[in-house]
Amino acid sequence: MRQLGKTRLVVSRLGLGLAALGRPAYINIGHHSDLAGHRDVAGLSLHTHHILDLALEYGVRYFDVARSYGKAEEFLASWIDGQEGTLHDVVVASKWGYTYVADWEADAAVHEVKSHDIETLDRQIHESLQLLHDNLDIYQIHSATEDSGVLHNADVLLRLGELRDQGLTIGLTTSGPDQADTIRHALEVEVGGSLLFGTVQATWNVLEPSAGSALAEAHEAGLGVIVKEAMANGRLTHAESRAAMSLQHAIHDVPRDAAALAAVLAQPWADVVLSGAATEDQLRDNAAAFEIEVPDLAHLAEPSAEYWTRRSMLDWN
Repeated sequence: MRQLGKTRLVVSRLGLGLAALGRPAYINIGHHSDLAGHRDVAGLSLHTHHILDLALEYGVRYFDVARSYGKAEEFLASWIDGQEGTLHDVVVASKWGYTYVADWEADAAVHEVKSHDIETLDRQIHESLQLLHDNLDIYQIHSATEDSGVLHNADVLLRLGELRDQGLTIGLTTSGPDQADTIRHALEVEVGGSLLFGTVQATWNVLEPSAGSALAEAHEAGLGVIVKEAMANGRLTHAESRAAMSLQHAIHDVPRDAAALAAVLAQPWADVVLSGAATEDQLRDNAAAFEIEVPDLAHLAEPSAEYWTRRSMLDWN
């Protein structure tokens, strides 16, 4: 456990993200087989509650959802309610900016739509609070980029400042080859005379480490740093992936997903590293990451643009 930047929040270093648990399809390689038999709403709800129970046993106290993760907020909220007020040390983060539009169809042509305008923020914060109530601790811009213009939108920034002043920690998540630029821009955003953002969540893994220096700067500035996609959406874990085989060659005799997570946990600026586990086995292997000594893995890195091009080609399954 550690304090999350300069926020009042104390978090577990291993967190659980529900991107692969809140909807019947996701871009993780092998996701279809991970959810075999659990893809209807009722079945996936029960399965998610089971994984959340196991995560709690493994010491996970940080949970990450989003409005676009299907019913992830709903599943998490019903699980928290079922704990009958015993979860005093749990931290919950959600996100706004994408809308889930697949209507529970795994083969939908479009699964989510991005919009960073004030209307979407106002609608989605209302929806998140209706489900999570005072269990919501962190509210993040989902996939902020320079192109989206959200960090220049005065109405959005002022509204986020109001939410901060009401007690929420405001964060942002980033994606794409220009993550570092977005993170550094966020470090300069002030509302009401003080910095707006208390946390930043970014993709960092052994294939795509380009945001590392900017994340170190964010950590030094007092922001809590959360890392997502440590396993590169399955590219570092799937048995037939060349990247996974390279990682296995570099770190022997341990599960590939534990090795991938260990590489992130080794970064001094990483406060929380998100597991995207969708099965018991994955969660167990992820929890073993703390026991692994990590060698230099710089040779595994890909050019950032190449990495994001590959990611954009992953299928929803």
